[in-house]
Amino acid sequence: MSNNRITIFGEVLFDHFPDDSCVLGGAPFNVAWHLQAFGREPFFISRVGQDRLGDSIRSAMRSWDMDLSGLQLDRVYPTGTVQVSIEQGEPSYAIVPEQAYDFIAADELASAQSDGLLYHGTLALRHADSRRALEALKAGHKGALFMDVNLRAPWWNKVEVLKLVGDADWVKLNHHELQALHSGTGDINVDMRVFRAEHGLTGLVVTCGEQGAMAVNANDEVVAVAPVDALTVVDTVGAGDAFASVLLLGINQGWPLQLTMERAQAFASALVGQRGATVLDPRFYQSFVNLWALKAAK
Repeated sequence: MSNNRITIFGEVLFDHFPDDSCVLGGAPFNVAWHLQAFGREPFFISRVGQDRLGDSIRSAMRSWDMDLSGLQLDRVYPTGTVQVSIEQGEPSYAIVPEQAYDFIAADELASAQSDGLLYHGTLALRHADSRRALEALKAGHKGALFMDVNLRAPWWNKVEVLKLVGDADWVKLNHHELQALHSGTGDINVDMRVFRAEHGLTGLVVTCGEQGAMAVNANDEVVAVAPVDALTVVDTVGAGDAFASVLLLGINQGWPLQLTMERAQAFASALVGQRGATVLDPRFYQSFVNLWALKAAK
């Protein structure tokens, strides 16, 4: 088990829903929020605007006892926003360009622990400034690198994403993203093994929506999990982020891969019964803290 601090790099934003509700989100932020609730005290690195939404993010982080020292302030670009629509039960995202999280500055990076897990996604890397900041962070990092793929058209490039995959130890993506990045056989078991081996990954995790998820490790062992029966779904926004947060937790805690996947699926199944990608009620998380016998981070 490792007690090293987990570093999370990437976007924080507000998801705007068709009913005019507004929910705090962004894949890396969602992951950091969940990990904080699990007692891991992650170090979150992002950038917000000097505006009302940025103030709301800082206030929410303070109320959740999150560390704000990695949150940069931008006086030019606004806090990120995304318009969410639900199409055939699946969320669709209209992502606004030139947001504060695109301009995470390498020269403003706060000192982070360099030997714990480092998580990053792909959306925040659409701009050169944030890409440079991540490269600076990775240059001094000694621990494992976890990449959470979130391909959002038109904000990604296959060559650049695969280059990032090559730097990673662990990669998580969904089955559509695996197909987009890998011209395989169509047999997900075969394609996962080949993709993992081609990129020298310690582990590859593929989520398959209502079918559950699969993972393959460095020993070429495949494990699979399925959602709980009689699942109540309010919306699926942030389900993958919930899954990723428990993957990070399991890797950090040294859980076996099968157990990690089962717990990640259980938490993601609970999250889709909530509105939005984060939950404000600590009691939602406490049942998992108790069930998994989590101890406070040191």
